[in-house]
Parts: sequence; structure tokens; C-alpha cells
Amino acid sequence: MYILRSVKKSDFDDLFKLSTYVSFINLPADKEFIRNKIQNSLTSFENPTTDFTKNYYLFALEDCEEKEIIGVSMIHAQHGSSERPHFYLKVGKEHKFSDTTNTGFIHGTLKLGYDTDGPTEIGGLVLRPEKRGSGEKLGKQLSFVRFLYMAMNPTEFKKEIHTELMPPLDKNGNSPLWEAIGRRFMNMDYQDADILSRSNKEFILSLYPSDTIYETLLPPIARNSIGKIGEDTKPVKNMLEKIGFKYINEVDPFDGGPHYRAKLKDIKVVKQMFMGTVRYLADSPDTDTDKLDIKNLLIKIVLPDASFAAIHVKGYVSKIGDENIINIIDATDLKRLNLTDGFITNGIYF
Repeated sequence: MYILRSVKKSDFDDLFKLSTYVSFINLPADKEFIRNKIQNSLTSFENPTTDFTKNYYLFALEDCEEKEIIGVSMIHAQHGSSERPHFYLKVGKEHKFSDTTNTGFIHGTLKLGYDTDGPTEIGGLVLRPEKRGSGEKLGKQLSFVRFLYMAMNPTEFKKEIHTELMPPLDKNGNSPLWEAIGRRFMNMDYQDADILSRSNKEFILSLYPSDTIYETLLPPIARNSIGKIGEDTKPVKNMLEKIGFKYINEVDPFDGGPHYRAKLKDIKVVKQMFMGTVRYLADSPDTDTDKLDIKNLLIKIVLPDASFAAIHVKGYVSKIGDENIINIIDATDLKRLNLTDGFITNGIYF
């Protein structure tokens, strides 16, 4: 049985272990950083501040059999402020033509920009490698639980939701774009710049080229990495596009990873969120489940030691008059959590 929930202080060791699997700015292998993020998340779930830039929400995927956190995902309610802007490279084109030589070119361009009133950002999704492709859709659960929470609490987030996808890196974890631009102007390794940007972004505005950068002048390996994604990221890209996210012709100034956005109200799973009364079909012996349109659902549940929790179930939503009925095919996990049917909750399809 797997449960999705807000993180607890006791999750620290498991989260640190997860941080060693990947190199993410949102979940670095830094014990003090992780302790602070856990505390920040506890506060955000219980008492979010009106300063969205300070609100971070961490969702843990708990394997109840192993009694271990095997995955995590995050929401930052606002990425980009006057103190810590959201930086990006705008990807554009410039047309050049000479009447004298009857020659024309279309040049790809990059231009540094920043936003001091940024969007809500989703990111930091990490799942233990051996749990990927298990058939339980665990990665998708970790991703979609964030949409369930935002759909239920829209006033705690910005109108636009932003995410950055991981680009292809070389075997040493370096970015071709950084080697072509960043290193030449900042004189530091990609990983060092990534770490520094967690606490201070002043150096980006001060040292990064402020004029138009012509892609033609970059090495082919760097030019071809702009806006591209790694093989492991393709399923994430496909999933985001299916629910309404679009590439916005912006990339990360360090590694060239593409930026995707969608309006919160327009995200497919957010628009389809439902509220209803839970009914356990296994307790209704006359139900013929073979004729039903069974779907994967993610529903909110109440646990005594979590500010927010959800669980994956299979079922369908029907109507009795004006009331939605959330029909659960197999309620074994819900019963193990001492949840009896008849409770009212929210859910999304996934």
C-alpha cells in the first residue's frame, strides 16, 4: 500500500537518501537544506503566509509495507521575487537579409530575462530508481497529487503554473550550454553555479551576457541542446502536454532546459476535480463491475498525523440526483487505514 502525504520531520533520513539519487536544485544532498525545507513545508501546509515566495510544499510517497519514503515532489507557491528573481533565456529568431548579396539568414537568438513576480513552480520529483515502471504509476501519482492539492486550494497559488524539464547532460553531469556560455562569463563549474544560485542569484544578473546571444556562434553540441530534454524526461513532457502545459520559448540560462507553463484553471485534471461521497462497491454484492468504466482516481483522505494525504484507488464517479458518488472498486487499503465509506472528499482522474 502506498500513501501520498505532506512530509513529516521523521522523513528526514529517507529524504536525504532520495537526494543522493539525482542532482536537483530543489532537493540537493545537503542535510541542512533538507531540514529547512521540511520545516518550511510543515509551516506552509499548516499556516501558509501571504508571501507566496516563502511557501514550499513537499509531498512524500510512503511505502507502507517497507515503512519508508520512496518518492517526493514539490510545489513552490511563487518562484521569482525582487530578492531572488526567476531568470530565463528567451528563445527567439532574428531575420537578416542583404539586398546587395541577395542573401538572407534566420538566426536563433537567446536573451537573458528575469521576473520578480513569478509563477507557481512544480518540480523536484524524485522516485527511487527500482520503483520506476512498476505498473503502479507511482511517478504519476507523485506528480498529480500536487494538482489535487492546488485544485483544492487555488488561492494559495499563482494563476500560472511553471515547470522546467531536465535537459540532456553529458556523462559527467555537465551542460553543453553552460560550457559554451556560463563558464566563459562566470568562471565556475556548472554544479558550483547551481549550488550558489540556491542562496544568491546576484551573480547571474551581474556576470551573464545581457545582450542578444546568437546561437550560430555557439558550438553545435550547445546549440542542439537548447530546449531539448533527456530520454528519462520524455514521459514527463508527454504527460504535461496531455494535461495542458505548453513550451513557452524560454529555457534555463544554465543548462538550456525548456520551460513549460499552464494556467492553473486550465489544467485538465484541475478542471475535472470532483467532490463526492465515497461508496465501497465491494460492500454492494449486486454490482457488476465488468460493465463499468473503471478509472484511476486520486482522492484526498484524512490521516491523524498528516496535514494532507491522498491515495490511489480504482473506481468511477456517478450521480444520485445532484450528489456525486465516488464508487471504489477495491477498498482494501482504505479499510486498512480505518476509513469507512460515507466520507465526503475531493478527487481527480489520472
